[in-house]
Amino acid sequence: MSKTQKSDNLPEFDWDRADNKGFGSGYTADERSRMEQLYNDTLSQVNEKEVVMGTVVGITDREVILNIGFKSDGLVPASEFRDLPDLKMGDEVEVYVENQEDPNGQLVLSRKKAKVITAWQKIQKALDEDLIIDGFVKRRTKGGLIVDIYSIEAFLPGSQIDVKPIRDFDIFVGKKMEVKVVKINYANDNVVVSHKVLIEKDLEAQRTQILNNLEKGQVLEGVIKNMTNFGVFIDLGGVDGLLHITDISWGRINHPSEVLHLDQRVNVVVLDFDEDKKRISLGMKQLQAHPWDALAEDIQVGSKVKGRIVNVADYGAFLEIMPGVEGLIHVSEMSWSQHLRNPQEFLKVGDEVEAVVLTLDRSERKMSLGIKQLTEDPWTRPELRTKYAVGTKHKGVVRNLTNFGLFLELEEGIDGLVHVSDLSWTKKIKHPSDFIKVGEELEVIVLELDVENRRLALGHKQLEENPWDTFESVFYVGSTHRCTILSKNDKVATLELPYGIEGFCSIKNLAKEDGSLAEVGESLDFKVTEFSKEEKRIMLSHTKTWQEKDEPKKEAKPKAPKAEKAAPAQAERGATLGDLDALAALKEQLEGKK
Repeated sequence: MSKTQKSDNLPEFDWDRADNKGFGSGYTADERSRMEQLYNDTLSQVNEKEVVMGTVVGITDREVILNIGFKSDGLVPASEFRDLPDLKMGDEVEVYVENQEDPNGQLVLSRKKAKVITAWQKIQKALDEDLIIDGFVKRRTKGGLIVDIYSIEAFLPGSQIDVKPIRDFDIFVGKKMEVKVVKINYANDNVVVSHKVLIEKDLEAQRTQILNNLEKGQVLEGVIKNMTNFGVFIDLGGVDGLLHITDISWGRINHPSEVLHLDQRVNVVVLDFDEDKKRISLGMKQLQAHPWDALAEDIQVGSKVKGRIVNVADYGAFLEIMPGVEGLIHVSEMSWSQHLRNPQEFLKVGDEVEAVVLTLDRSERKMSLGIKQLTEDPWTRPELRTKYAVGTKHKGVVRNLTNFGLFLELEEGIDGLVHVSDLSWTKKIKHPSDFIKVGEELEVIVLELDVENRRLALGHKQLEENPWDTFESVFYVGSTHRCTILSKNDKVATLELPYGIEGFCSIKNLAKEDGSLAEVGESLDFKVTEFSKEEKRIMLSHTKTWQEKDEPKKEAKPKAPKAEKAAPAQAERGATLGDLDALAALKEQLEGKK
């Protein structure tokens, strides 16, 4: 009875459906459609070469099993999760679908490639939307730093680290830093970032506020960010100003590094401001009292002062009596010599010297000094009139040459002038350089001394007797001499007479007996037509030598000097200088010099 009752409670079995063969074939079309829909809803559409989210469903020593909603799970090497040491079941991570089904029917995933693709997408987004991203400074490289952003190494140039120059990049290594992407080069997988742009944006408002409130005379605090030979640039908090080297200290300095150093905080005053060019001129010495205001009252004209030479120029040297107080020692006040020389022959930078105050203007803060005043003026020595009396002979050094003569230094402070006409009796010297050079010695005789006006006239030719006194009896009018034509122009020719003197002949008197004119280089007989001892000029003619050769000699000879009474008789016999005993020595002397 119980068995009959139990069978009554069971549902009726469809034997028709049980007779069909095959798995899942016992469904109607509607049931199969509903079952396929339910199955498809549990799967997601997965495409290869894209990044998807996966859920950790299994972890082994070697692999991590991920469910991405596909018909099968994927395996990823555990080494790709080293940055996630706390990875556990149920965590979601991004993975890259490399292959939906490999030869083994396995889904192939990669977290490493997913990280790279995602990182580049984030970097591109940061560039497009000007986003600030966090980076980690991994190491220093040439010219900048390597920053890790989204596991991609980016380059941070040294110039983009800060608004002020960075001298030590190592201080940033191992630290986090906010940056902005400024450039991407996909061809080289290169990313350039900047931290400076973040600072500039923050400083822009501060800079605007500083410039709007800036005015001359305002005292500001700043940091020295750069140093050059001409001054230092000071960061005033977003805007830079120039502190010129001359405005650093009242004393003279050669380089700002002598008193300042980089990154030093200093107080400065605004000297000038150009609103258009945003240029600010700063001063530091102006915050202190001027040293001239502290100059001792007992320093007056004639006082002796001591100091250090701080600069040597072409015109003189500057003596620093105290920092900020200098006096000029002009080159003319270094020596009693009238010949100006280079100041470096007397002084050099760093010398400790004593000087005499010549002029002093406290209002203009100017002072002129002299060092020659510490010694006696050679022109005031009592023995000067005797030592350089007219007619005394001396030797000196040629210091300067001019068109009209040369200046000879006889001793320190005593110079004399030798006029060009007092160099030679016989030679016509156009410029002293034709006779002597600077630095050579010359023997002279004093012609004139004027102590009051400090003038000394000297002569060199006066050391010898005037040969023109003798030439007067040799080259008398009517005498004939063998001469060589040296040069000629349209009007006159220059002749070389015996004993090295020069004479002149007009062009018409160069006519020869055959009607031609004598040319340069010819040696012919010439007759003296004019002799001037005062002007040292002798005029001659070749034409008269052949025109008057048959005419009786009528020319009169000049009177010979008393010391040479035999000269007329000698001249009548066609005497030469060698025949005159009184002129023999002169001939030897002239020939020796020649």
